[in-house]
Amino acid sequence: MILTDPRLLTQFTDFGILIPIRPSKIVKVLEHLETLPSLKGKTWCQRHISEVVDRSQLELAHSPSYLSRLYGPELEAAILDAYELVDADGKAHRYAPETAQKPLSLFFHDIVLLQAAGTLQTCRMALETGWAFFTGGGMHHAHRDRGSGFCLVNDMVCSARTLQGEGLIKTVWIIDVDAHKGDGTASVCQGDDSILTLSIHMGSGWPLDAQTTQERGDDNPSLVLSDVDVCQFPSEDRLYLSRLETALNQLSVLSQKRWGKDADLAIVVDGSDPYEADELPSSATLQLTLEEMLSRDLMVDEFLTKRKIPAAWLNAGGYGESVWKVYAQFLERVLPEKLDRS
Repeated sequence: MILTDPRLLTQFTDFGILIPIRPSKIVKVLEHLETLPSLKGKTWCQRHISEVVDRSQLELAHSPSYLSRLYGPELEAAILDAYELVDADGKAHRYAPETAQKPLSLFFHDIVLLQAAGTLQTCRMALETGWAFFTGGGMHHAHRDRGSGFCLVNDMVCSARTLQGEGLIKTVWIIDVDAHKGDGTASVCQGDDSILTLSIHMGSGWPLDAQTTQERGDDNPSLVLSDVDVCQFPSEDRLYLSRLETALNQLSVLSQKRWGKDADLAIVVDGSDPYEADELPSSATLQLTLEEMLSRDLMVDEFLTKRKIPAAWLNAGGYGESVWKVYAQFLERVLPEKLDRS
């Protein structure tokens, strides 16, 4: 089942934010799936996020001081920081507040908390049916005490720990195939024996070269390793799929050693920004073809399906007018089969 919501189509430009996140990332995927004969007569899409994420759930991943910023007068400043809307000289960067139709403060409630709620609902759907895909979520750069990289809260960790607190699951895999390292997730989950993280990402560039409040070095939270951490450097694209296969197997081995079993739930951060047609400059050193992107997603799906692990897929990073094709081809392949099984 796919989870979406018309409210997810709210344009970032409505808030004056000029990051190239396009509605086509959702709209064109759904339009494509609606044309498929294999889905005719089937209920394949849930179009309302009914879940709500509140401050107490965000506390499962974030510090009290950071949440005081989000729920206080420093909210707009936190958004400016996380979305890199002001440069070092204090000038607007990818930000045109004079064109905004909505106040920036509403962005947290209208966009961020809705995304987090969708992720939690997708995880619940996956536990019920075995598989679910959300047309949002995946804010993997949010750290315990700050937002970063277009991510204000870490929806994966909040969702995992919410479900653990409800006694629905004990162990979780977070499998991150976005182009950028899942640095926030790795940092927030450091020392948590109930969550294992895998990230395959660009080995150089943002966020690995980003300055933070700490000095660069071992104490830089963006450099915290995932439990399985795979770096892809320029010109190594041909090695990506074999490295991913090895990493997935390493994750299972580590899981067996730690827990004596595989995870109760997998959350897949399915960024489309490794695609060669992605338009975000910071993902340009990873250039996978559309065919390689499909192989990537099918490999992860087969890995989880064989192990009968409920999987919640999040569409995560992806920028520009072409990235919808990554999700459309994957969902066209797997969705009819998933519906038949459930």
